[in-house]
Amino acid sequence: MESAIGNVTFSAEPTVDELIRRSTRLRAVPGLTEQALVWHREATVRRKTLAREADRLAAPRLWPDTLASLASTGWRLLATAAPDAPLQLLAAGACAVGLRVEPPNASAGTLDRAQRLVRAGGPAYIKLGQFIATAEGLLPAAWVEGFAWCRDEAPPLPPGVAHEVIDRELGNQRSRLAWLDDEPLAAGSIGQVHRGRLDDGTEVVVKVRRPGLRRRFRADIETLALAAAAAEKLHAGARSANLRGFVELFAQLALEELDFQLEAANLVDSSAVLEALGADHMNTPRPVPGMVTERLLVMEYLPGVSYAHLEGRLSRSEGQRLLQLGIKGVLEATMRHGVFHGDLHGGNVLIDDATQTFSLVDFGITGRLSAKQRSGLVEYLAAWATNDAEGQIAAMQSFGAIAADADTATVVAELQAELDLLQDRSRGQVTFDQLGLTLGRLLQVLARNGFRMPKDLVLFFKNLLYLSGFAASVAPDTDVLEVVQEILLDLFAEPVEVAGVA
Repeated sequence: MESAIGNVTFSAEPTVDELIRRSTRLRAVPGLTEQALVWHREATVRRKTLAREADRLAAPRLWPDTLASLASTGWRLLATAAPDAPLQLLAAGACAVGLRVEPPNASAGTLDRAQRLVRAGGPAYIKLGQFIATAEGLLPAAWVEGFAWCRDEAPPLPPGVAHEVIDRELGNQRSRLAWLDDEPLAAGSIGQVHRGRLDDGTEVVVKVRRPGLRRRFRADIETLALAAAAAEKLHAGARSANLRGFVELFAQLALEELDFQLEAANLVDSSAVLEALGADHMNTPRPVPGMVTERLLVMEYLPGVSYAHLEGRLSRSEGQRLLQLGIKGVLEATMRHGVFHGDLHGGNVLIDDATQTFSLVDFGITGRLSAKQRSGLVEYLAAWATNDAEGQIAAMQSFGAIAADADTATVVAELQAELDLLQDRSRGQVTFDQLGLTLGRLLQVLARNGFRMPKDLVLFFKNLLYLSGFAASVAPDTDVLEVVQEILLDLFAEPVEVAGVA
C-alpha cells in the first residue's frame, strides 16, 4: 500500500436521497421511491434518539428495570459463573466488534464460564454471543466455535405467535400476504424469518421481532453496564479496554437492530448506492411499502448461500473474480457515498452459484461516514502502511475521535513505541493480520488516553478484518492487501473536490 493514497479528496457525489430519487430498481416497486424517502429522512432522527438512549443505558446506575433484571437473572449469573466471567465475556464482545483485538483469556475453563453466563442471561447476552460467534479472525477459534450455538440454537417462537405479530402489525395489508410458510427459515435472538408470497406472486421474506424484546434488551444492557463498571474498578486491563464504551456501542447497535423501520431505511439507501455505482453483481432486498413497521419487515427474497460454504467449490478464476468484485463494491460504496453494510460476516453475504452475484442481507447494522471521515480513513490506511503513528493520530482527529486542538504529542509517542515493537516482530511485513494488530494497539492507546473511535469507523475496520475470512473461502491464494491497494489507487486516480453526504 503506497502512502500516496493518503493525498486524495473525493468527487462531488449526489446525496443518498438524490440517489433514491434516481433509482430505477426502487422505482420498479410501486410506491417504494416515495416511501424510501420517508424512511431515509426519519432514520436520521431515529438514530440520534437511539444513540442518546444507548448512552443513558450504558451509565452504571440502578434503574428500576435493572433491579428487576438483577432479581430475575443477576444472582443466577453469579451462581453459574465465576467472578471473572463477565469481564471475559465483555472483553470478547469488545474484540468481536473490533474494539479490542487482543483476545480474552483462551483457557477452556474461562470459555466454559462465559458460555454459562450467556445461557443464564437474557436476549442481549445471546446477541453478545452471536457477535462472538461471527468474529472469525478477531477472536481465538475456540471462542468463535464455542458460541456457535448462539447462532444455531435460538428457539423459534411458540406456534401461532409469529402469525399473531404479523396479523397485528400488517392490519388491513395482511390480505396481500397470500402464503406464509409456518416453519421459520431461521430464528435468532431478535426474531425469526419466514418465506412468503404476495398476492402478485412476489417471493418475500417476512421478518418478525420477538414480542417484549425491547424491554428485556434494555434491562440486560443496564445489567451489563453494571458489570462493566465493576470490572473497570477491579481490573486495570478492563479500564484500558474501555468496557463502558463497548457497552454503549453494543447498546446502540442492538437498539438499531431492534427497529425494523431503520433496517428498511438501510436497505433502500444501500440499494440506491450500489445501483449508482453500477454494481449490478451486488443486490440488497427491497422492502415492500405498506408492510414495514418497527416490529415487522417484509422484503423481497434473494437467492444464494453463505460464502463460507463455497470453499473448494469455485475455480481459481471464479474465486478471484468474486473477491475482486466483493471488495470493490464494499469499498466504493464506503468511499464514494459513506454507506456500507456494518456486519459482513459469512451469514450475511450470500452468493448465487448460477449467476455469480452477491446478495447482501440483514441490514440491521449499517455504517455511515461523512466526507471528512472518509478522507481521514484514507489518511489512516496510508499511515498504517508506513508505520506512521503521527499520521494515524492525525487521521483520528479527522474522524472526530480526538479533538482538533488536543495536545497529541504524548499519544503519538506512546503509539509509535507500540508500532515499532510490532514492526520488529513482523520484520516489516504489511499484512491484514498486521492491520488487526496495529488497529488493536491504536484502540488501546486511545482508550488509555480517554479517546475512542466513533461507531461507524469501528464497523468499517471490523469489515476490513472480515476480508481475510472471505478470501480464505473464495480465493485462498490471493493477496488480499494487493487487491485492496489496487482498488483504492484506481478509486482515487482522479481526485477532485470533497462532497458532503446527506
